[in-house]
Amino acid sequence: MKPFGFAFGLFFAVGFLLWTPLTGLKTLHLGSCVITSNLQAIQKEFSEIRDSVQAEDENIDIRILTTTESLQDTKHSDKCCLLRHLVRLYLDRVFKFYQTPDHRILRKTSSLANSFLLIKKELAICHSRMACHCGEEAMKKYNQILSHFTELELQAAAVKALGELGILLRWMEEMM
Repeated sequence: MKPFGFAFGLFFAVGFLLWTPLTGLKTLHLGSCVITSNLQAIQKEFSEIRDSVQAEDENIDIRILTTTESLQDTKHSDKCCLLRHLVRLYLDRVFKFYQTPDHRILRKTSSLANSFLLIKKELAICHSRMACHCGEEAMKKYNQILSHFTELELQAAAVKALGELGILLRWMEEMM
């Protein structure tokens, strides 16, 4: 019976390793927290609505996620915390309050929100295992982003942040 259990375990492990790339799942390394996400699908959903959402943005002189560089400068140990707060911001304020009469865009944003819920779930596990430390730098960056977000009226901020989602996705991609 032991050889059968070993063979089954080996088969399962090899199957998982071969299956993961086919599903588009990517591993994100966030300090001592490691999560998997289908960034390819998230990027595809966003790319299908990016131009329409950005065309709605009337506040071209304000940035919420400033630049990718400000995210890139985040210490390895603070990435989990910053991502956890940004995912929560997108779920609680961006996807929740974004409005448009275009049902196609609403379906895509709903799909994006569902993907962010899965990321939030994995980050919550890391947080509960004390593997998602929030350092001073992460909180300072998040508070700066939140400050930019609250400068705008809620709908305008939701449009701006949704239009800038590509910056966050590129930052996440660099964590692979």
